[in-house]
Amino acid sequence: MKKSAFPLIGLLAALVLPAFIDTSHLNLAILVLLAAQLGVSWNIVGGYAGQVSLGHAAFFGLGAYTSTLLLVKFGVNPWIGVLCGGVIASALSLGFGWSCFRLKGHYFAMATIAVAELVQIFFTEWEYGGAAVGLYVPMAKTGWLWMNFATKLPYYWLALGLLLITLGANWWIERSYLGYYFRAIKDEPDAARSIGVNIARYKQVALSVSAFFTAVGGSLYAQKELYIDPNSVLSTSLSIKMALVSILGGVGTLFGPVLGSVVLTTIEETTRVVFGGSGRGTDTIIYATLIIIIAVFYPTGIIGWWQNVTRRWASRRAARGEAAPASHSAVAEAK
Repeated sequence: MKKSAFPLIGLLAALVLPAFIDTSHLNLAILVLLAAQLGVSWNIVGGYAGQVSLGHAAFFGLGAYTSTLLLVKFGVNPWIGVLCGGVIASALSLGFGWSCFRLKGHYFAMATIAVAELVQIFFTEWEYGGAAVGLYVPMAKTGWLWMNFATKLPYYWLALGLLLITLGANWWIERSYLGYYFRAIKDEPDAARSIGVNIARYKQVALSVSAFFTAVGGSLYAQKELYIDPNSVLSTSLSIKMALVSILGGVGTLFGPVLGSVVLTTIEETTRVVFGGSGRGTDTIIYATLIIIIAVFYPTGIIGWWQNVTRRWASRRAARGEAAPASHSAVAEAK
């Protein structure tokens, strides 16, 4: 089967899935799609450009709070709020990048955590934004115009559509000059600088695009859950999940985050059902365990592992194919 067939099969499965599952499993499917979209968004800066951010929850929360505040305080349509959240997150990513891109390696990752924690503290203390109590999304107006529904199915189509748009943006980046610049910055920054690539500028471009799509995902999450607070949309564990989804599936690949989301979200939700309230902190244990396993055994993720397996199969088939003619020639010479 050709590699190009797998994405088409996945898309077909996603289109027909709602017809075969109940409401509880539909909610799980929505969570998988949302996590995949966040992983694909993170992959732009963390996978292609190689800048491991562990503070992306700040952009997710900005998107959620922007659209919700505009709706609650000013009655702004959520579709407009979604775009505003993405634009604001991209704008604030300039300060995020300016403060963090001066550092490299694990120092950069630690700095992104610190900045995200500051954003969470700000929203926790900000009375106008609901402080620690949070905000409720009103259901006075429902329907597609207001992105507010009484059932889960429309949110599934919204999440699927957003994932496809984000994948399309990643596909374009992969094949444009931006993709080549990002990979050069990741693999050989000194060589990239020597041929005139502005490292700081293109790191910032990667972060801004990633922040935009992450914030849009945050806005959709707020509309789906109808409630947000700093702990749910700005937590460090959410940032780690975004990175882990991409790393688990295959960092720097187009469909790796989607595959990673299917595996990780399913495990996460299954443990919540099994352990219930007694399983608090189980997701953190799962994240830590998966990080260790991936780092030690599968640094290229599930997609990288599968590519290695298929290469071994191909080489074995080729070896058997070469061995057979040799044995026939030996028999002919003996005769």
